[in-house]
Amino acid sequence: MKKLATLLVIGVVAFMYSCGPSAKELEEKRIADSIRVADSLAMVQAEQQRIADSIAKVQQEKMIADSIAHADSVKKFPKLFKGKK
Repeated sequence: MKKLATLLVIGVVAFMYSCGPSAKELEEKRIADSIRVADSLAMVQAEQQRIADSIAKVQQEKMIADSIAHADSVKKFPKLFKGKK
């Protein structure tokens, strides 16, 4: 009876081992994971670029607004800005 139980356990272990993923399946999974990580990184980089572009746009608009305000001040108070540019 012990020999039958041992043989049965060995058979179950061998069956479980043979049901695991093949090398090809493991490689496909690794490639899919790599692609997923690369896509995630690309999305993060795109978001960072969008934020940087947005900040640059706001800074440009502020610089234009400051230039306009300065020009208006020069027109209103020309004596204060004499010789300054």
